[in-house]
Parts: sequence; C-alpha cells; structure tokens
Amino acid sequence: MFLKKNSLKESAIKNVITLNAYAEKNYILKNDTFKPLSKLSYNTSNFITSYVGNKDIITTTVNISRNIPQEDIADILEIKAYEELSLNQARNYTISTMEVENGGEERTFNLFVVEPEVLDRIFLPIKEETKYIDLIVPAPLLYKTLYKKEILDNSGVHCFVYFTMHDAFITFYKDGEYLYSKSIEFSLEQIYKKYCEIVGEQVNREEFFSILESEGLKATDNNYQQNFMKIFAEIFIVINDIIIYTKRAFELETISNMFIGSVQGPIIGLDEYSQNYLGLQSKDLNFDYHVNTDEWYTDQLQYMMLLTSFDYMEDESAIPNLTIFHRPPSFVNRASGQFIIATLAATFIGLAYPLAYLMGSYMNDAKTYTLNIENNKLTAEAEKYKKILSEKKRKIGVLDKEIAKLSTIYKGKTKTLSTIYNKKVNYRLKSGLFHTIAEDLNKFDVHVDMLYTKEDTIWLSLVSSDDRKFTEFIKYISDTHFDEIDQIDIERIQKNQESKYYKGLLKVDLR
Repeated sequence: MFLKKNSLKESAIKNVITLNAYAEKNYILKNDTFKPLSKLSYNTSNFITSYVGNKDIITTTVNISRNIPQEDIADILEIKAYEELSLNQARNYTISTMEVENGGEERTFNLFVVEPEVLDRIFLPIKEETKYIDLIVPAPLLYKTLYKKEILDNSGVHCFVYFTMHDAFITFYKDGEYLYSKSIEFSLEQIYKKYCEIVGEQVNREEFFSILESEGLKATDNNYQQNFMKIFAEIFIVINDIIIYTKRAFELETISNMFIGSVQGPIIGLDEYSQNYLGLQSKDLNFDYHVNTDEWYTDQLQYMMLLTSFDYMEDESAIPNLTIFHRPPSFVNRASGQFIIATLAATFIGLAYPLAYLMGSYMNDAKTYTLNIENNKLTAEAEKYKKILSEKKRKIGVLDKEIAKLSTIYKGKTKTLSTIYNKKVNYRLKSGLFHTIAEDLNKFDVHVDMLYTKEDTIWLSLVSSDDRKFTEFIKYISDTHFDEIDQIDIERIQKNQESKYYKGLLKVDLR
C-alpha cells in the first residue's frame, strides 16, 4: 500500500479527507480503508484536500533571471502574473507557483491563478462545515503524484484526458513534469445536453449516464451508439487540435502515451477513436493505487488527491496550494487565547510570591514526615542488627577460649609425637657407630684401650706405635664421616717411655 499513517507529517493527523466540491462527493482514508464520507464535520485530526477544476484557474509559464535573490522571487512572480495574464490591477488574486527544472540561464515557473470569488463560490459551503481546507490543488497537477509514486514511468510525453460532470480537461506531462493543460467544452453535463439537442428531446438523465458508463460507444441501442459516435468524433477533433498546438508550442516530436478516463469510470470504445482520429493508442485512466476500498470504481481524482495529500505533508513546497481557508490558529496564537494566557500569567505572578513560601512549607513538612518514617524504619533495623552482632561476638568469645584450650592440647601432643618420632626414626645406634670406628681403627693400626660416651659425644683413648697414624686416622674420619660428625679433636698425644707407644685422647661430637 502506498499510504501509511506513520508517514503523516503531523502526529495529530489521523485521517485524510478528499473532497470533490463540484459533485459534493467526499472520501475518507480511515483505518487503511478509502471509502465515501456522507457528512463533513470539524475535526482537527483530519487533513482535508480538494482540487479546483482546470476551467476555474488561469495558468501560464514565466522565466526570471537566476540572479534574483530568493527572498524577492515571490514578489517578482506576482508582478509577472499580472503582466503576463493581463490581470486587473485593482483586484487581488490567489497565486501559487511551481518551479520547473530546466538547467538554463533563467529559472522557469508555472503560475496558477484563481480569483478568490471563485474559491468562495466553490468551497465556502464546505468551509462552513469543516472550518478549514488544508490543501486545494490545481486539477492538472494531481497527475504529478503518479510519477512520484512510480505508478507511471517518468519518461516521454504523456497526455491525460479526463471528463468530470462540470469540466473536461487535457493535460500534458513531459518526463514527469507538468507541461500544459486546457479545458474543453465537453464535460459530462455538456455531453448530455448535446445528446438531448441531437435527439430533439429531454432524455432520461439516469438512463443516459447508465448506458454511457456500462456500454459507452458500443451501446446496444443503435440510437445511443450513433449519437455517441457523433459527439465523441467532435470531441476528438478538438483534442487533436490541442495536441497539434501543444506539439508545436513545446517542440514535441511525439506523444508517448495517452490516458482517457472519467469520473463515472472508463468509457468503452474510446481507444478506437483515439487511434482513428489521433493516431494514438489510448489506455484507460484507471490505475491500481493499492488502496483498500469497497467500491468497484472510485473517481481517479479522489485517489490522486489522496496521494497528493501525502506528498504535500512530506514536502509542502512540492505542491502549489491555492487554499485560502487555512486552519484556525492554535489557542496560543489567537487573540482570545493570548488574552486568557496573559490574564492567567498575571494572576499566577501575583500569587507566586506567597504561594512559593506556602508550597515551600508544605514541601518541607512532607519531606520531614517522609524522613521520620524512614528514620524509624532504619532505627528498628539497626537495633535488630546490633542484637545479632552482640550474640555473634559472645559466640566468638566462647569459641576463642575453646580454640585456645584445644591449641594447648594440640601443641602438647605434637611435642610428644615429635619426641617419639625422633626416638623411633632419628635415634643413632651407638653399636653401629662403634663398629664403624673399630673398622677404621684397624685400617690405620690404631687401638683403643678405653672408650667412654655421653649423649652425642665419644671419648676414645687411642694407642699406636706411630703418632702420625693418629693424624691419618683423624683426617680419614673427618673426610669419610663429615656428615655425621660435628666436631673431632685429639686433646693430647704423649709417648710412653717404658713401652715406646703413643697414647692420645680423641673427642668426637656427633651431629
């Protein structure tokens, strides 16, 4: 679907209403469905769009220098409009403009002019009910949205012919940009009158439009068929003259596509006439807009007004707006609103000083009350945790005493076990040591005549025929058993004069 509500420019806009002021037929886009609206009302959540027929506007194209400052362009274009269209200088006109991108040395603008009296005549009855009309679009510009929404390819020259009850107009677009439009005297009402003139009597109106809508130029009634053919032959001759003029005026080589439609729906058989009279193959102006609707056919201008509304809400400068029925200003911008606001402001300022103290007092009381409640809660909670901490400290004291008692017992048992371990594991067997010393004494021919031990100290009374053997024995023991001996020393060596043997007292401290 081309339309999504979140694409609306104003979040306050909920619905889009399109108005055909000429036929008094209105539609509303609501809840993603486009349907007829029976009664209009004032509602600021509605975006209201209508169009002014091509026959009620004056159009022209003007060029101005690119050197003109942007702020002066509006005034220059208004002056140009009066000059180019020979407008009455004493009267005011509603003028809207649209720039045409041409890349030339001058800027080109399309001007759309309408008399305020014409707008009042067409739209005042609507304005009485809705109070405002947001957008009034020149009818020929409604086709522009077909290119923006990519319903039509914006290449080549397209010719649109559309018949409404009160107007029939031809519009030309080149490469997706408006080029030229012109009304012809063949609205559906005028076609009906011409038909009555041909047959010389007043034909039933409902019957006439029913046959035109359902059978067109291929009516089964021979009279209707022949008379329709006469009228549309005349219409296509006029259309051909306009096409010839447009091609010459705008230097167009060919018309790429031609679309023909009407407010009543496609007219059967017109494609053959366009081929015969214009040499152009035409298509029905009846596009798929991807909009939910319950009707078998909806006026194409209603659809295009809907799409144009969204284009305008996205970019107001993209669509010329001829409305003079703007929304009522917001409350703050109205004189009455400003008076009420000023009165309220003065009253508030007068009361502000005493109210400030009063409000301050109330706020302090409220804050104090709140803090007292919070303080009571915190005090109760603090007392609860104090009791818990006191109980925990008491338990910790009891446990500390128990730990000290158990520690003393543990240390005693540890000392006892260490003593037992040393006795069992580290106790040195003296018999083994004596055996080792005895073997070493034999190696050096040294004898022992007395041995005495106390704890880890051994005294040996040595006897040898040579005192040097004592020295060799001591050195050998020191080198061999250094890891077992803490200290070794021979206190004295003396020679026995009677036996000629040397004697010495050796002291060995074990580790």
